[in-house]
Amino acid sequence: MKEFNNGEFRKKDIDKTYTVYGWVNKRRDMGGVIFVDLRDRSGFLQVVFNRSFLKNDFSLAESLKNEYCLKVTGKLIARTEDMINPKIPTGEVELMVEDLEILSECETLPFNIYDNDMEINESVGLKYRYLDLRRDKLKNNILIRHKVVTSAREYLNNLGFIEIETPILCKSTPEGARDYLVPSRLSKGSFYALPQSPQIFKQLLMVAGFEKYYQIARSFRDEDLRSDRQPEFTQIDLEMSFATEEDIWKVTEGMIKKIVKDVKNIDLPDFPRMPYQEAMDRFGSDKPDTRFEMELKDLTEILKDTKMNVFRNAIEKGGIVKCLIVKNNGDKYSRSDVEHLTDFVKIYGAKGLAWLKYDNDEFNGVIAKNLESDKLEAIKNMYHISNNDLILIVADTKKIVYASLGALRNKLAHELNLIDESKLNFLWITDFPFFEYSEAEGRWKAEHNPFTMVKDINTINDPENCISRSYDLVCNGYELASGGVRNHKTTDLAKIFEALSITPEEAEARFGFVLEAFKYGVPPHAGIAPGLERLIMILTGSYDVKDVIAFPKTQSAADLMSDAPTTVNKKQLEELGISIIKEETND
Repeated sequence: MKEFNNGEFRKKDIDKTYTVYGWVNKRRDMGGVIFVDLRDRSGFLQVVFNRSFLKNDFSLAESLKNEYCLKVTGKLIARTEDMINPKIPTGEVELMVEDLEILSECETLPFNIYDNDMEINESVGLKYRYLDLRRDKLKNNILIRHKVVTSAREYLNNLGFIEIETPILCKSTPEGARDYLVPSRLSKGSFYALPQSPQIFKQLLMVAGFEKYYQIARSFRDEDLRSDRQPEFTQIDLEMSFATEEDIWKVTEGMIKKIVKDVKNIDLPDFPRMPYQEAMDRFGSDKPDTRFEMELKDLTEILKDTKMNVFRNAIEKGGIVKCLIVKNNGDKYSRSDVEHLTDFVKIYGAKGLAWLKYDNDEFNGVIAKNLESDKLEAIKNMYHISNNDLILIVADTKKIVYASLGALRNKLAHELNLIDESKLNFLWITDFPFFEYSEAEGRWKAEHNPFTMVKDINTINDPENCISRSYDLVCNGYELASGGVRNHKTTDLAKIFEALSITPEEAEARFGFVLEAFKYGVPPHAGIAPGLERLIMILTGSYDVKDVIAFPKTQSAADLMSDAPTTVNKKQLEELGISIIKEETND
């Protein structure tokens, strides 16, 4: 077994013989003496092949190439003063090799693994992921992932939490993202589902009396992918009995603080809290990036009786008018630049983007000529408008105004370099609406888990004003965790199912085993599930979760390395009782 780590040798270890292993990271032939930087997971050690000391035929050392895997034995010596390399931890020592064994050779690499700043084609990197993982950046990300998991486990174990695994093959209870289905060979025509989360099982563990549960849980969702989302992901999942929101916030906050301290040696302040509606009003998002200002400003009251139809009509239909004020940067945006911003907000449903510039102590722009002077003056005074300010305005439904200006706020911050990338701004978002209206389905749906408790059960038939006891932890514009206080009373659950148009028969079919368990003394309980990949992505300064996963999928959920998903042979399908229907194509 490998006994020593190459990157840990120091001057205190000299004058002893060691056997070390690793890959040729760099080779320098000085004629009669060959220097090799031998790399393992811990770092580098310079090993020296000298004709006078090497017992093997020197031609063996001369045959070495980058990424050959070696076993070498030799004496560790101190480097001479002029050969010390202060850039690496092992720079004061080197191994004088006596015996060399080439464990395996390496063909020409498909890409350069030594330049961490070099961009490589993503598809090539994913196809040869085991080589990409040799690069320092990805290797270090995976090591940080290990540190995060270790830190979380230490923290939760010390608080008396029990780590329990829950099933991977479970019942399909579709609500939200699509399930990944697994056909059953023994029950042909029936299917398991891969868990979107361990939600139901962890609640049943509370019914069982374990009181404090956690799991580094694998979860699966068949949904469209993006930079912070993969089809399979990991959560630090936890649940507590006899707990309120305050208990969950205290435990989770303590865990995150410990992780950040262990990984980055940063002491975090207490996390502020903000109700959902305040977050939407100020930032247009329930996962606001609070590392910069530029909050949404309301113009509804000022413009409610304006003669400009674009604003008045939106307000009369129950909508709102809000704006972003780009302070002292108006000169950076020409008319054509604003047109590009207009195209951007249209992606989020906005019909357009009105704008005003303030220069030379006056407003200019298209709407400056049409908007009443008293309105302009009111805007100027209320929001302290000064020269070189740009005002970007959207008038529409609340949903569209929040979505478009919230996204535009983030876009402008990146364009104007307003974000302090060194900050870690954690924030609790509380008091989420219990319901959201689905235009596609024409009904009110649960915004979060339907087992989440509402603040006042008497508001269950008033979906626009029904507030849940759910909460999110966000950081730097990402939703990091979601959770809630669970509804453990079957009478209240029945009212919630009815409000969600879930019949007793449907509830029994989907959640029957849970409802059965809830007949037998259910403790009040609450929980949360921080996303492991998103947390590590934030801690490593990455913008893509693929950078913190050993073997990720592409945007189309494909594994280019193993060529998954693939077709399977006819015999396998017959065993499962499955036949493939091919889509007809019009040639």
